[in-house]
Amino acid sequence: MASHKIAIIQFYPKPNEIESNHSRAIGFIREAAATGAQLAVLPEYHLGDFVTSHDSVARQQCANWKNYLDAYCALAKACNICVVPGSFSELHDDNTVVNAAYFISNDGAICGKYEKKNLWHPERPFVKPSKKDTRHTAFDTPLGKVGMVICWDLAFPEAFRELIIQGAKMIIVPAYWKYTDASDIGMKRNPKSEGMFLDAAVVSRAFENTCAVVFCNVAGPENEGFAGLSQVALPLVGCIERFGNSEEGMKIVEVDMDILEEAESVYKIREDIATPEWHYGYRH
Repeated sequence: MASHKIAIIQFYPKPNEIESNHSRAIGFIREAAATGAQLAVLPEYHLGDFVTSHDSVARQQCANWKNYLDAYCALAKACNICVVPGSFSELHDDNTVVNAAYFISNDGAICGKYEKKNLWHPERPFVKPSKKDTRHTAFDTPLGKVGMVICWDLAFPEAFRELIIQGAKMIIVPAYWKYTDASDIGMKRNPKSEGMFLDAAVVSRAFENTCAVVFCNVAGPENEGFAGLSQVALPLVGCIERFGNSEEGMKIVEVDMDILEEAESVYKIREDIATPEWHYGYRH
């Protein structure tokens, strides 16, 4: 296996400024490519297109998602860099909105798409989850076998199990995760509880699946509840790079994929899952 150079872009999606957000995202991706990064990752709803009402005007801002996706495909090819442009709110012909992420190859082709399954509570009245009878699917990329989940999916180990059963070695997690997601109940108990959740879950998923976990969260003012804390974790070594605050910025991370084989030789998790004697019902 090889070492991958990955750009984690902790990005502030300013509300109702889709064009400006897109332009700024392009700038970050170009900067990442100039460093020699092989992959650039943006957070969930990076265009600031989170739908919070059934209002037709609010939904209409999601109608041009394909234009932005096409633009990222062209940019990936022009800059010779793979791109996961966070996720988009996609308005479809039946007037439903889905929350979708794409992996774009450095030749501009789409290697894989994922529609969020486990919606966060404020999304549920307005966003349609992917079909319950569809599996999480790993796909081939220039960086090897990859899987994607989005934000609250991180709380469900089953999603990661489905992906590593199919051979995923890296799982990418665009997110829009804030301290205030703990609600008044959680904030009263511990204002930083969501940060503890993120730090624990990202590292745990890496260890328990012998995979690389690339978690890219939104940036934003801390007094508005933004957590940041974007990070990359590997088994055996834990978190190898992390934003310690909620400020916008980019980190270039060298991810040594050989560590995954070393971890598997120790834990034999993938080996055990592949046997007929495997105890749990993750096969469908």
